[in-house]
Formats: sequence, C-alpha cells, structure tokens
Amino acid sequence: MSTTNDTLAKARIAVLGYGSQGRAHALNLRDSGLDVVVGLRKGGPSWEKARAEGFNVAEPAEAVKGADLVAVLTPDMVQPALYRDAIAPNIKPGAALLFAHGFNVHFGQIGPRQDVDVILVAPKGPGALVRREYEIGRGVPCIWAVHQDVSGQAEAKAKAYADGIGGGRALLIKTDFKEETETDLFGEQAVLCGGASSLVQAGFETLVEAGYQPEIAYYEVLHELKLIVDLFYEGGITRMLEFVSETAQYGDYVSGPRVIDAGVKARMKEVLKDIQDGTFAKNWIAEYQAGLPNYKQYKQADLEHPVEQVGKRLRARMPWLQAAAPQPSAEPLKKVG
Repeated sequence: MSTTNDTLAKARIAVLGYGSQGRAHALNLRDSGLDVVVGLRKGGPSWEKARAEGFNVAEPAEAVKGADLVAVLTPDMVQPALYRDAIAPNIKPGAALLFAHGFNVHFGQIGPRQDVDVILVAPKGPGALVRREYEIGRGVPCIWAVHQDVSGQAEAKAKAYADGIGGGRALLIKTDFKEETETDLFGEQAVLCGGASSLVQAGFETLVEAGYQPEIAYYEVLHELKLIVDLFYEGGITRMLEFVSETAQYGDYVSGPRVIDAGVKARMKEVLKDIQDGTFAKNWIAEYQAGLPNYKQYKQADLEHPVEQVGKRLRARMPWLQAAAPQPSAEPLKKVG
C-alpha cells in the first residue's frame, strides 16, 4: 500500500452503488488493501453480483453506519433520496462523503451535514477502463475536489481514495465542485453526446435527402467517426491530421468552419449559460419528478431515427463490433443497486 493510502489504511469505506463505476471502485479499493462494504438495495440486480465477487453487502443505511468514507456512486437523480433516507441519518461525524460528480451538491439538491467532510473524486474514463488499467498496474487520471473540510484531512482522504482506485498512478488534477459539474454537463451536451449525435444525424439526413444510399451515408458519417475519435483520443488533433489524407485535411480546413461556425459557438455559450445559472438543472430535476415524459419522447425519437434503423441492420453484419462493445456507464434511472 502506498503512503498516500495510509490515510485510509484503517478506514471502512462504504461504496453505494455497483454499476460501472461502483463496481470498479469497489474492486480497486479492495485490491489496494482497503476495507470495503458495498451498499445496495436488497434484492436489486447487483446484490448477488457483489456478493458473488466476495464483498460484504448491506442495505445502504447499514453500509453507511460506522463507515469512515461513504462513496456515492449511484445515478444523479436517485442521490437526493438516498442521502435523505440512508446517509444523513447514519453517517458519523468526521466521516467523508464522496461523490464522483458534483451535480447534487453544486445545485443544492443535497445539503451535506456540517459535521462531515465532502469531497469529489472523478476518474476520467468509464468503469471498465478504471478496472482494466488498475489490473495491469496503471491507472486512469482523476480529478478531485474538497467542498467541505471538517476533519482537516479532507484533501488527504480525496487523494488517498483516488490513489486507491489507481488514479495516483496516472495523474490527479485539483478542481472544485462548480468547475467539475459545469464542465462535465457542458461537454456532454455541447460536444460528446448532444453535439456529436446531432451532427451525425444531420450529416446522415443531408446525404440521404440528396439521394445517396442510407447504408453508404451510415458508414461515412457514423461508423467511421470512431476512427477519427480514436486518433483524437490517442494524440489530439495533431495525430488525426497525421493519419488522414491531404484531401481530408484540406476539407477539414475549408469546410469544418462552414459547418461549425461562429453561430454554433454562440449557441454553445447559451448552453453553458443555462448550465451555469441553474436553468438546465432546474429543468432536469422537474422533468425527473414529473416521470420523465419529455425524456422518454426524446429518447424514443433518437432510437427511431433512420440512422439507427440502418445501423442496426449493418451492425448485425459486423460481429466484431459486439466483442468490443463497452458496458453501460451506469445503471438505469430509478434503480439503486
């Protein structure tokens, strides 16, 4: 065990949730020599899985009792009720309450007790990668933050936890709950999820409406996107430019700014403003409390988009894709454990 983890050497850590991140954190922490109990709803889909993997499993409230650090790794929207019902009445004074995303604390959905440390540790990768990198002796970079320090050891606890899941082997970057929450939401909405999927759909529609075969359009605007993103991931825009043709490079230079123009950036700033002033959080919380009526419609529209219908047929002819498919990043909404 590293000296960093001396901070948690004798601590009991309760990991609440056993989805992609929860499972990876629990396994890595245990393999780092730390004492881990997993908190789940009895009878939930993960209860037996966690027990089969050798963990002491308890209902969330029981897991929290006596824990020195409580890691909340459940979906954002179930966390306020989890905190109210299981954590707040049971977490001991001086313990640390840890989040992997600052949404609920930053937007006031959870008001942590004043007698506990409140910290954040967020690996910059999916749970499967966090686990895989740990197993081969490496780690995934983590960002960390301290929101509330009553013990005088909050920073040490955050770093020790990050070290326990492997982040200390790679890179630890200090942030705060505001920066982590707002940049995370913006990245998802403007680029990674909302931006990328809308760009793909618009490109597909443009080609099909111009008379090109849907199958060809699918390969050109969706399937091959992975090749480019992998290059971005490995070495940034520089690496991408090294591996695409001069024709593709020239098209990048002259046509990219025509599609992603100043108007797009202006609208990105509007998206960021809605995140910063709480408009997005307010709307999302209201949507969840109303039973997700619009969310369900939006999701169904995406699932029924022609690019998905074509893609489903084409992917069935590419069995190698299934072997490389990642696992979901979190358990479904409304599910704890």
